[in-house]
Amino acid sequence: MRRQPLDSSAIAAAGYDAATAVLELEFSSGEVYRYFAVPPSVHRALRSAESAGRFFRDRIRDVYPSQHVR
Repeated sequence: MRRQPLDSSAIAAAGYDAATAVLELEFSSGEVYRYFAVPPSVHRALRSAESAGRFFRDRIRDVYPSQHVR
């Protein structure tokens, strides 16, 4: 999945596949996680959030099932 850079100290890049509703996040640490059943509106809100790290913590981290990729 192609990821686009984010202006964030916590999250380096985010990618989204609308066909499968999978959000892929690459953190500044280099870790990559996939989040499942994420609506397109959440991806759009993440990309436009004033703080992507805070948005992730509040609206994604403990809400959607995830898988550690690397």
